[in-house]
Amino acid sequence: MSASNIVVLTAEAGLLPAAGGGESDPGRRTSAARRLLSRAAVTVSLVLILVVLLAPGLLAHQDPIATGDDILTGPSGTHLFGTDQLGRDVFSRNIYGVRPVLVASVCGVLVAAIAGVAIGVIGGSGPRWVRAVTMRIVDVLLALPVLLIALILISTVGSGVPSIVLAVGVAFTPGFARVVESSVRRLRSVEFVQAARVFGSTSSRTAVRHLLPNLATEVVVLVSSGVGWAVLTATTLSFLGLGVRLPAPDWGSDLAAGASNLSMAWWLSTFPGIAITLTILVTNFLGDYVMTVLDPRHGRRRTSFRTFLLPRLRDERKTA
Repeated sequence: MSASNIVVLTAEAGLLPAAGGGESDPGRRTSAARRLLSRAAVTVSLVLILVVLLAPGLLAHQDPIATGDDILTGPSGTHLFGTDQLGRDVFSRNIYGVRPVLVASVCGVLVAAIAGVAIGVIGGSGPRWVRAVTMRIVDVLLALPVLLIALILISTVGSGVPSIVLAVGVAFTPGFARVVESSVRRLRSVEFVQAARVFGSTSSRTAVRHLLPNLATEVVVLVSSGVGWAVLTATTLSFLGLGVRLPAPDWGSDLAAGASNLSMAWWLSTFPGIAITLTILVTNFLGDYVMTVLDPRHGRRRTSFRTFLLPRLRDERKTA
């Protein structure tokens, strides 16, 4: 075979560099720029969240619950976001309101993850009758809206951050349980799990040493993607008067309080609403970034907690 034929065949196979070999592929440049932008956005978001959570006084210099004589004044140099009906600084209340929302949301999702993993492992690795009873209860809870479950629980135990954590945790548990149970059933047919059982490993030992480590990635992705939905649930409960007790700063409560004065004082509801929206967007963005790193199968498309969960539920029901 002549040298020219080798060159032609090599070029057709795509082994030679493209024309203008000094330049990289535009798609690769775009992908690299997108990854760099994502990392920068994640870093900035994490820094801002840590500052607001750990040292909100660095951004807000006024007491969020202190009243004053400036009642219903618009945004100004003294009060960046204006004041409310009691003369309290809206900017300070927005900054200090981040902590209860994120603490309740993150803790609630962690509670749901722990409970859901326990239920899913028991249902997936236990006897058939245990799986039947456990998963039927989970299916009933999945059929109910998350907000309805949270409302029932929080109206029973009362308002406050611990109540929101409990409500979010219980409401989100069925989703975690169903996904984990489906993954456990799939892992039970893997060779290393079957080998462990052949060599006399008990069900609890197999779950701890073999199942849980292989579930970690999926659970972390679900947790990171579920925080945004938890923020929306927590602020909705506060908007309905079932969240943080006044006069503590809280976005949902401030949004509800400003709704009656929206025509005269638009800033009362506008800025808490923007804060809620930005927080949900940031948490979803962080969840997507975690999903891109830990779950390459879903990292190339925008995914949320619900779009990550529903395909797994459909696959599990097809194989059931």
